[in-house]
Amino acid sequence: MSHPALAPGKAWCKYPARTLTILAFATAIGLGMGRFAYSLVLPDMRESLGWSYATAGSMNTINAIGYMIGAFLAAPLAARVGLLRAVWTGTTIAIISLAASAVSGHVAPFAVARLLSGTGAAFALVCGGALGAAIAQYNPARASVLIGIFYIGPGIGIAISGCTAPFLLQEFGPGSWWIVWTAMTAIALVLAVPLFLTRVDVPAPKQDATEEIASLRPIVLYLVSYFLFGAGYIAYMTFMIAYIRDAGGDAYAQSLFWCLIGLGGITSPWTWAPLVARGRSGLVMGLTIGVAGVGAVLALIATSTWVYAISALLFGSGILAVVTALTAFARFNYPPAQWSKVIGAMTIAFSIGQIVGPVITGAITDYTGSLTSALTVSAAALLLGAVVGALQRPLRTAAP
Repeated sequence: MSHPALAPGKAWCKYPARTLTILAFATAIGLGMGRFAYSLVLPDMRESLGWSYATAGSMNTINAIGYMIGAFLAAPLAARVGLLRAVWTGTTIAIISLAASAVSGHVAPFAVARLLSGTGAAFALVCGGALGAAIAQYNPARASVLIGIFYIGPGIGIAISGCTAPFLLQEFGPGSWWIVWTAMTAIALVLAVPLFLTRVDVPAPKQDATEEIASLRPIVLYLVSYFLFGAGYIAYMTFMIAYIRDAGGDAYAQSLFWCLIGLGGITSPWTWAPLVARGRSGLVMGLTIGVAGVGAVLALIATSTWVYAISALLFGSGILAVVTALTAFARFNYPPAQWSKVIGAMTIAFSIGQIVGPVITGAITDYTGSLTSALTVSAAALLLGAVVGALQRPLRTAAP
């Protein structure tokens, strides 16, 4: 697919690194704060509102359903309004969801807020990723670095929420979850200002009706691996703060743990770049998921601060490198006209995993009375996903 309005050399994006850093704020809001900050307030919401672990977990399931809806609607939205406006739309929805999360602790309205949060995050990630790829396409010497800059967004949001939420909860005490959501909304509004002032003239890519349909049968192992990753990682991200708090971790321990996950994510594009550049098979996907799985296991076998720190760094680096690895896999193994369908299929597999993961692990926790059991299942899903992904071979019809 080409962008006829973006001939090489045209100064449509004068400062690509700065532009992509600003675009990363969309996923910092939608994912890093909208999706993942929930884990920081989950213990207080569960105790203050009398939720079971299954109910608490289902809120991230609903968020994942919203994400899958957004993944389906992202391409039509971009075709109608353009990639940049689609990112703005997703960011606006994400901010509204943050504000709505502070309004009511009743299950139904909060679930609606989580649904909106997932939809907005998907618009921001899918359309922002396409926009980032277009920018990188016309800066080939720095393409990998530029794409990496966009994908640090979730890590930025995780770090922001980690530096904020635990201390607000400690300062204002039980029942102060709504203050955290209010603070997240205020921070999101600040981050959104430069995003809404950004202007990048990129038309949405259009699929030619004569283009060949991509075959997904050869990448079944990859799809299964990504499903297991979705089921395993979201359980860890949903319940680990509750696990650390139950183990006696105070606000400083929770903040440090969460910020280290964010730091691992922020540095992951550069950490994994040499391997991603060779990502024709599923080995890189397997390695990234495996590193996240090792991080999850470490948190379960010891309770020292250093072990938690290493767990967070490994987990953050692994989970936020996976999306880079799968994008490289699609680029290496399919022609450009088929990238959108292949990545879309992967996103659906991932979303289904996100949907079932929190509910299953929450139900396990309610049944056993222990978060350890649920997090063990989470780690096992990640390690199995790593093995399955590593078995994926390059396609014989790989694109040059």
